[in-house]
Amino acid sequence: MSRYDIRLAIGYSYPGFVRDARHILRVSPRQTAGQRIERFSLEVAPAPAETASETDFFGNAIDHILIDQPHEALSIEMRARVAVDRPLPDLARTPSLGAIVELARKSRASEGESPLHFLGSGRLVTPSARVAAYLEEGLDFSRPIGEATLDLARRIRSDFRFQAGVTTISTGVEETFAARRGVCQDFSHLMIAGLRGVGLPAAYASGFLRTEPPPGRPRLEGADAMHAWVEVWTGPEGGWLGFDPTNGCFAGEDHVLVARGRDYADVAPIDGVLMTSGPQRHHHSVDMVPIEETEDASLPSR
Repeated sequence: MSRYDIRLAIGYSYPGFVRDARHILRVSPRQTAGQRIERFSLEVAPAPAETASETDFFGNAIDHILIDQPHEALSIEMRARVAVDRPLPDLARTPSLGAIVELARKSRASEGESPLHFLGSGRLVTPSARVAAYLEEGLDFSRPIGEATLDLARRIRSDFRFQAGVTTISTGVEETFAARRGVCQDFSHLMIAGLRGVGLPAAYASGFLRTEPPPGRPRLEGADAMHAWVEVWTGPEGGWLGFDPTNGCFAGEDHVLVARGRDYADVAPIDGVLMTSGPQRHHHSVDMVPIEETEDASLPSR
């Protein structure tokens, strides 16, 4: 088991006063069988006039806020202490790819974690025959889905180059596939489009990733950012398992899950409605520190 203190800071500055604004925040880590929130706090400035918390259709914790005073900037800070107990399962004992395709096709469940919601299109990702053909190269549908999906994540890690600043939120899967470069969001969307293209349920996962500094160098405060990976449905018993195509690995105890959805549009850390003019500036930073590196700071539990 691993334990972390996490700090997420999101800030916006506007070219003029925003009279009022409504926002939806998806920044709280999820409570799951392998992940537990021990402490949590959320601070917003200006102070909201109204707040409400609930769980969305996909099981993500969301916070609604209303700011009814004129403001030129918005600041959000989330702090949490999270325990993660997600060891690598025996991937060789997961059902075959072919069996999962058949189980998903026959599923009639309608709840948020049902595989049916993760076979078709989301707002940003559509199943791609072109990417599916790429993933299918050498793919044996009699193989265990856990082993095969890990191999696919490693292929993407090998064949595509991580490069920040060359894509945006709206960059499409086909564009990423042609350019062979991008960031974690792009590689996750690509893998999802291909998996759905061959009939496998795949979800977009957002959260935090522990990053290790270079040997002999201290960990850099604020150097981390929110991360994205893919979760694949492995049947009623195995449920959802995470695989990280950016790093070519299983999403284990270095990954802290915040939200799951069909694509990034379902899990964006902040959505909102406001009226302003001109471009707004945005900053976003994450500190994820193993618990042995921190003092026992007091935070309320959620």
